[in-house]
Amino acid sequence: MQSIESHISRIQSKLQDLLKKHTALVKQSEQQKELIASLRGEQDAKEKKIKLLEEQQYILKSAAGNLSSSDKKAFEQTISKYIREIDKCIALLSE
Repeated sequence: MQSIESHISRIQSKLQDLLKKHTALVKQSEQQKELIASLRGEQDAKEKKIKLLEEQQYILKSAAGNLSSSDKKAFEQTISKYIREIDKCIALLSE
C-alpha cells in the first residue's frame, strides 16, 4: 500500500511540475506573440517611411530635372496611381 501511495505522490508531483512548466510556456508564448505583433507594426511603419522617402526623392529629382528614364517612368506611374485614387474619391463623394 505504501508503494502505491508513493507512486501516486510522485505522479502528482510530476504533474504539478508539468503544469507549472506548461503555464510558463503559455505565458512565454503570449509574450512572444505580442513581441511579434509589435515588430510587425514597426516594420510596417518603416516600410511606409521608406516609401515616403523614395517618393520625396523622385519629387526632388524631378524638380531638379535629374530623372533617369526608369526613374521618370516610375514617377509617372506613382502620379498616375495618385490621380486614380483621387478620381475614385471624387466618384464616391459625388454619389
